[in-house]
Amino acid sequence: MKISGIKAVYFSAVGNTRKVVEAIAIMLSDELGAAVETVDFTLPDARKSERTFGPEDLVIFGTPTYAGRVPNKVLPFVQTLFHGENTPAVSVVTFGNRNFDSSLTELTEELGKNGFKVFGAGAFACHHVFSDVIADGRPDARDMEVVFEFARRIADRAESAASADELQVPVVRDGAPVAPYYTPLGLDGQPAKFLKAKPVTDKTKCDRCGQCARVCPMGSISHEDVHEVPGVCIKCHACVRKCPHGAKHFEDEAFLSHVAYLEKNYTRRAEPEIYIG
Repeated sequence: MKISGIKAVYFSAVGNTRKVVEAIAIMLSDELGAAVETVDFTLPDARKSERTFGPEDLVIFGTPTYAGRVPNKVLPFVQTLFHGENTPAVSVVTFGNRNFDSSLTELTEELGKNGFKVFGAGAFACHHVFSDVIADGRPDARDMEVVFEFARRIADRAESAASADELQVPVVRDGAPVAPYYTPLGLDGQPAKFLKAKPVTDKTKCDRCGQCARVCPMGSISHEDVHEVPGVCIKCHACVRKCPHGAKHFEDEAFLSHVAYLEKNYTRRAEPEIYIG
């Protein structure tokens, strides 16, 4: 199967998904002798036009996992902006050390609906954006060994296939169907309802540099007054993690209870899972 280009496509609010997808793409470039092109659709300006990939492209497509699924505000971008022409593809999800649940199956299925021939799928644990202690430092060296092994196996499969028609869709977790979104729990074990929670600003630290507004994937933070968040918040924590002064944070009690629940129950190491069709 002829591969002329490696396309690293991703939504990555804080950089975790970007790191994994680009690492896979770079190794595939070395193995297959094809140049890498990056397609980062994290920010609104990058989502103004559709993109079609050809049969000689190899697309590495990555998203984070939110509530066990492809983020519901990101899914429409996956469904409408990217199209394949029997294009070989690899689906990649990252998750914050709890569980990726159905996100990898969902992404694989959605890409298949759009003309991509998915033949590899991988889920990789990363530092949880909600917490400073859950999976801190991941993906680490041990994770990256799995990333590189995954890329090597993808390259081997691509080289052994005469055409994309020979590629098989990987079976993720014994073929379990896409399940409902995970229900976040609080420390009391009851559902934690924080859908409308938004970041707040410590005005003693904020110098109004505007970085938070520039990195918000939903364009929800006001550029005129960065203390205001008139748009929807997907809890991606880009504004929190990328503020140079640590001025952004969450105060919603239900949200903080859920973070405490995660820190109590999910500090054990979750391992990557990879699948080849």
